[in-house]
Amino acid sequence: MNNPSQWLSVRLARTPADLVAAQHLRYRVFVQELGADGPMVDHQAQLERDDLDNVVDHLLLVDERRDPSAGNHVVGVYRLLRSEVAAGLGRFYCDEEYDLAPLRAAGRPMLELGRSCIDPAYRGGTGMFILWNALSDYVLDHGIEILFGVASFHGTDIDSLAQPLSWLHHHHLAPLGLRPRARPPYAHSMDIIPAAELERRAALAALPSLIKAYLRVGGVVGEGAWIDNAFNTTDVFLLMDTAAMSDRHRKFYQDRWHGA
Repeated sequence: MNNPSQWLSVRLARTPADLVAAQHLRYRVFVQELGADGPMVDHQAQLERDDLDNVVDHLLLVDERRDPSAGNHVVGVYRLLRSEVAAGLGRFYCDEEYDLAPLRAAGRPMLELGRSCIDPAYRGGTGMFILWNALSDYVLDHGIEILFGVASFHGTDIDSLAQPLSWLHHHHLAPLGLRPRARPPYAHSMDIIPAAELERRAALAALPSLIKAYLRVGGVVGEGAWIDNAFNTTDVFLLMDTAAMSDRHRKFYQDRWHGA
């Protein structure tokens, strides 16, 4: 079968084997590929995990040609934490990095997206499209109005990221009433280069593809970057308010995530 849609499927994790396979994929991407580490990373078993894994939903991209008993059937994952579940836990994952008080004060149904990754062999094609289609269905099924999460630049050298971070600050800040702020002591201003001195081409070229994708559908960013030394990343807060989408952004969203 040459059409990936014939052997790629998406579903929520439903077994312990699904969760372990997702954690193993995260290890390969975040630890082996990007150099992350942390107190709950299991190097011997090659699992990237944390204490939220057992209470969130895991949206999985599955290669149906692979045997789940081998543990490598999951080739893409999104970790999903709805606001009502987070309320029971007393926190979102992002609370460590950003002050989410403005979002909580809005009192609207929210979804935190986290631990997003896809196997290198499946990037840039049908796999991500299928995964995003399923994410869109999940958002609609649960009446989600605000999606958010952190997206990462590889590395923690702020000087090398000055162009893209400054571009985000000057062109894509979230409305003040919904704008989370990076928490000290690992917060860093994204207002590094004055707007008039930015090199547009260099700034856009340095933006990770995931950030570009959210900006295309009207995504905005929080105030400040957060330096994640454990994951060897510089994080920015991404927010998408589906109710505030312009008609142009909504059409792009529908075309992109509904296949219209």
